[in-house]
Amino acid sequence: MSIAYAGIDFGTSNSTVGVFSGALPELINLDQGNPEMPSAIFFNFEDEQIVYGRQAKQEYIRGDEGRLMQALKSILGTSLIQEKTAVMGGRMAFRDIIALYLRQLKHKLDAHLNEDVTKVVLGRPVHFIDGNETADKAAQDTLESIARQEGFKDIAFQYEPIAAALAYEQTVAQEELILVLDIGGGTADFSIIRVSPDRRNAPDRSNDILANTGVHIGGTDFDRLLSMAQVMPQLGYKTLTKCGKRALPSKYYFDLATWQFINQLYAPNILRELSEVRREAAQPHLVERLREVIRAKDGHALATRVEQAKIDLSSADIATVKIELEEEDVLLEMSTTEFRAAIDASICKIEQTINEALSNAGVTGDQINSMFLTGGTTRIPLLRRHFQELLPNATIVEGDVFGAVGLGLAADARRKFA
Repeated sequence: MSIAYAGIDFGTSNSTVGVFSGALPELINLDQGNPEMPSAIFFNFEDEQIVYGRQAKQEYIRGDEGRLMQALKSILGTSLIQEKTAVMGGRMAFRDIIALYLRQLKHKLDAHLNEDVTKVVLGRPVHFIDGNETADKAAQDTLESIARQEGFKDIAFQYEPIAAALAYEQTVAQEELILVLDIGGGTADFSIIRVSPDRRNAPDRSNDILANTGVHIGGTDFDRLLSMAQVMPQLGYKTLTKCGKRALPSKYYFDLATWQFINQLYAPNILRELSEVRREAAQPHLVERLREVIRAKDGHALATRVEQAKIDLSSADIATVKIELEEEDVLLEMSTTEFRAAIDASICKIEQTINEALSNAGVTGDQINSMFLTGGTTRIPLLRRHFQELLPNATIVEGDVFGAVGLGLAADARRKFA
């Protein structure tokens, strides 16, 4: 039996598992013949079953009674990690829900290799939590503890953009100075690294890694910002109380626009609180729309429709989002200009972080030979235009937007464990 090395990219939106057992790393099929599996779990109350990935989303969209959990990686390093939520007639800690998903990934890995895999390299963002080293360390420690609990014994970590660079390095014919732009569902991470065919198997690459920076901005943040700007005002966001002296509480709208917080709105007290908000509102019919969405537990479905609008705006000038209500649905139309306005501040933060990476590496943008794009959010055209302006001489290299990190983690596992 040939020796295989494994890497797991547990992502905010999608996850992959890479193995290295031949000449090049490869991704294993995780979900309905696909190498990437949505990082989603559905607790089906009708069948009393737990399903993952595409099936989780399909059953939820189909209308099966249950709880859909997504963006679980975003909980690492936060106070939510030890809190419990109601599922399957009981309560389960978010930490244990992440463990269920990681267990599923390990099960797929073990089945693919026909062995109990105990060594793994796990991907991690440059920063789980921005500006808080204690929380960042807690996030990695929690993920390592969960992995150990699920049967991994030798566990190493690698920054996700470096893993993507290692995947790209398997294909280069000459030395290059590259900037890896890894923007996924939850984080935007950037690494400047020297790659070459002669160095790809070297055990120590510390001298080739010139800079690592990151910011906690990703595709789910763009979803939230688009929702707050265009959808939530239709539910009362930023409207005033009857006295006209203050705006309605924003927390309900923020939670409804944020995947990992939507479930909190389904607590029994929320509808009672919103009844009081409605009584104080200058436009109570808008708050009643909010109550309808929450009462119908339509929050995740609405977030999915906003996400689809964001995707549509990558290839069209106009997209629509429907708010489903009992009497009459509200159909919203939004433009690329409005999308740009919603995310402009985040784009500026991403640019600042890239410039920080260039400064830390002691290079200028025109010295970068290639920019390697990975992560689904790099597909957004307006982001690409900004990247090209920052790096005028760089060739755009299209990585596997969902799989490059997993491939690189497998390559790194061979270097670390061989």
